[in-house]
Amino acid sequence: MNVADDKSIVKDYFNSTGFDRWKRIYGNGEVNTVQLDIRKGHQKTVDTVLSWFKADENLSEISICDAGCGVGSLSIPLAQAGAKVYASDISEKMVQEGKERAEQTLGNGDNPTFAVQDLEGLSGKYHTVVCLDVLIHYPQEKAAEMISHLCSRAESRIIVSFAPKTFALVLLKKIGSFFPGPSKTTRAYQHREADIVDFLQKNGFSIERQAMTRTRFYFSRILEATRK
Repeated sequence: MNVADDKSIVKDYFNSTGFDRWKRIYGNGEVNTVQLDIRKGHQKTVDTVLSWFKADENLSEISICDAGCGVGSLSIPLAQAGAKVYASDISEKMVQEGKERAEQTLGNGDNPTFAVQDLEGLSGKYHTVVCLDVLIHYPQEKAAEMISHLCSRAESRIIVSFAPKTFALVLLKKIGSFFPGPSKTTRAYQHREADIVDFLQKNGFSIERQAMTRTRFYFSRILEATRK
């Protein structure tokens, strides 16, 4: 399967059944046990990244590109804290939901700026580029290309999260594939951390901060890299 196929599958999924599912997960309504666990895990990842930004005490001075912004879980609080945020997602429905949530939280305004855009089509320059829980939708052989493009948009820093490829998680995913219906594992790619680090270093970045979010059903490795 090539990257065009992957992109089409992701776009179609998040504009149809996937949108309703993830809208609930990223919301406050009632969800099942697995979805609640994923909600808590994703929020922990968002909170970790927010804590890094706030610790630097320069949010009002920087621009941020939230690539694969979903419903604005990170973009909205960043804008609320004073950063200039450009938020993009491949899914038109996700972007529209993000706009509505931003309006409810921040009122009418142009920050964050939301746009329907895939990762490869991102343009412009930003102090920091963030890409959380997006690489899980794309295979290892395309990760280098996508990270390289994101790095080209970042003037100072890039923050990415991904599902780490370990024996235990590969086994867990394999077990999940035997369950039918809603419990069945979703189409997801895991990535070797050493490869992601290598991709970042080859683009002139070095690792600064790192963290791991781990719940029963959600695993996300977070890396912050700054331009050398």
